Amino acid sequence: MKKYSFFFALFIFPHLSWGQSFPNRPVTVVVPHAVAGTNDIVGRILAPSFGEVLSGSVLIENRPGAAGNIGTQSVARAPKDGYTLLLTINSSQAINPSLYKSPGFDPQADFTFLSYIGATPYVLVTQPNSMYKTLADVVNDAKKKPGEIAYGSGGSGTLNHLLGVMLGVSANINLLHIPYKGASPAINDVLGGQIPLAFASLPSVLGFIKAGKLHPIAISSAKRSSSAPDIPTMAETYPDCIGEVWVGLFSPAGVSPETTKKIQDAMAKTMQKNDVREKLIGQGLDLSPIPNNKLSDYLKEELSRWAKIVKTSGATVD
Repeated sequence: MKKYSFFFALFIFPHLSWGQSFPNRPVTVVVPHAVAGTNDIVGRILAPSFGEVLSGSVLIENRPGAAGNIGTQSVARAPKDGYTLLLTINSSQAINPSLYKSPGFDPQADFTFLSYIGATPYVLVTQPNSMYKTLADVVNDAKKKPGEIAYGSGGSGTLNHLLGVMLGVSANINLLHIPYKGASPAINDVLGGQIPLAFASLPSVLGFIKAGKLHPIAISSAKRSSSAPDIPTMAETYPDCIGEVWVGLFSPAGVSPETTKKIQDAMAKTMQKNDVREKLIGQGLDLSPIPNNKLSDYLKEELSRWAKIVKTSGATVD
């Protein structure tokens, strides 16, 4: 009779066995951008240790398209079981909802913000032989030639576009924005001398900077990066000119509290590992934490802040 009561308990409380077994198959972390972007780099650093802590395997899957909207939509519609997660950046999760008339997801209603990984600045870069050595050089030339000094971005409304808008407002200049289909083509044109300037995330161009193939003018964080302390910040001259790319881990809304906590605890332990931290810091990330109980409010503040900047830029995408 006792063995039947055991099976009866599992029937009445099935969540106990499922909760204990998570994960019993690979967890897929969707990166809604192309390979070699900031969140892709971060994801591939995290995945081995994250999987080890979870006692399972973690797979990184790139689903790029529509500035992150396609991959983000797919996770919003995924089963609410914790096996499909989203590793994204603020340009998709906090800017796209203001930029796109119909992004296809609600960043607050459709997702649970599980973990804040870290943030990294964007950097304004040019060719090593450029006439622009400092931010003052750019601003002074732009004042002499309003609307003529071009900078490239990953597309209208992307964070690297909006940083140019912020700089323009702060310095009272008008830069010529050249949108590309992704940040990589813009950087390639700076490397080739087709355009003089571009904003790019620090991890994506740090190798070029260290190799002397790009000259960094200024970064967009509030303080200098520990991985590139010689690069001045824009905020040193224009205190309000701050805009970093942050990386966060999300799940579809509705994942059970037990599974959510297991994922959050595993990521917290992963982020405490010295080798993981060293690799992330080496890529230019600031790992200052945000407590999990503050993440919802943080996202709300980010949505409001970037909505104002998008409005100033006038950028919209159908």
